[in-house]
Amino acid sequence: MNKNPSIRCDIHSCQHNMNSEDYCTLESIKVGTHEPHPKMPECTDCQSFIMRSGS
Repeated sequence: MNKNPSIRCDIHSCQHNMNSEDYCTLESIKVGTHEPHPKMPECTDCQSFIMRSGS
């Protein structure tokens, strides 16, 4: 899997995270929210997240 230099990610428990560098290996990601009207970064979520097995 190759890194996508346009998507930085430091969530090492995600299956799509490149372990050796803080990048995502997906071609694109989906970002969503768990709030009706998000106002802070903490209100957003990477909806492409998949838990890495063994994490």
